[in-house]
Amino acid sequence: MTRQFATGAPPHVAPSATVGGVMRQVLYALVPGIAAHAWFFGPGIFVQILLATVFALALEALMLRLRGRPLRPFLGDCSAVVTAVLFALCIPPLAPWWVALTGMVFAIVIAKHLYGGLGSNVFNPAMVAYVAVLIGFPQEVTAWLPPTAIAAWTPDLGDAVYAILTGDLPRDLAWDAVSAATPLDTIRTAVASGQTLAEARNAPQFGDFGGLGWEWIANWYALGGFWLLWKRIISWHAPVAMIGTVLLLGTAAWLLDPGSNPMPLQHVFSGGLVLGAFFIATDPVSGCTSTRGRLVFGAGAGLLVLVIRRWGAYPDGVAFAVLLMNMAAPLIDRFTRPRIYGHD
Repeated sequence: MTRQFATGAPPHVAPSATVGGVMRQVLYALVPGIAAHAWFFGPGIFVQILLATVFALALEALMLRLRGRPLRPFLGDCSAVVTAVLFALCIPPLAPWWVALTGMVFAIVIAKHLYGGLGSNVFNPAMVAYVAVLIGFPQEVTAWLPPTAIAAWTPDLGDAVYAILTGDLPRDLAWDAVSAATPLDTIRTAVASGQTLAEARNAPQFGDFGGLGWEWIANWYALGGFWLLWKRIISWHAPVAMIGTVLLLGTAAWLLDPGSNPMPLQHVFSGGLVLGAFFIATDPVSGCTSTRGRLVFGAGAGLLVLVIRRWGAYPDGVAFAVLLMNMAAPLIDRFTRPRIYGHD
């Protein structure tokens, strides 16, 4: 007698990695950097992460409903949460709430769902969101507080919530009195005004190699990146190529003209280079897929970061560099495809 067993469609071996599992590992890897961010710039970062996450999930649910897609599998894969957290880490901790809302509209609605949803986006959603608010709200997105070690006023959680929800500072404080230029902005201003970088580095917001506080934040992001490498969530090609290109070309520029070009480690330990290298340039959807392509992608992003920081209007340049390389990723993959076995 023949027995019939109900079987599902192939493949029958469950995949070892899922979208939700990978995204949760990315969130775990970001925890050390988030903790360092809060230590040096106050608890406002927690409020920004919460706001951006709520807005991202709400917009994700709305777009899924409009597209007739099920809510549970897509809301539970944490992709929208990762986008929200990465965006929140790029804006000042006291940026008003509408910055997070606008950013998530661009990230979730425009950069993600209008291109077809998860896995179909051409551009990194978090970087699209950051560039949109940077251009739309330049004053709010550049109002960084100095690190707590040199700050005249350090907001507590209540002050941060008040500032974010109202757009004003408590206790009759003025933004000009409590905010300060970032280390990269200080360098760009010094070069434009004819100062030497040795003179500019006498400012209190500089540390041993990069920006005061930013050095430790970059180190903890790097620790999270190494965790992702160890877990094989990301490959080493794009981060090494991006940071290595900045170090190599930055060293050459510094040796040729140290008065106008910062030390190479200044580039690495100031701004968002480490975060961008490990958590943004490694995006498997908007980045390159071939091994050689990832190397080219990372090297191109590193080169563009240096060009924008030296001659561009924005002091950091990581977001613009990644978006420009996102445009080139399909072409790079086309010319770096590995040879198929049995074919020339």
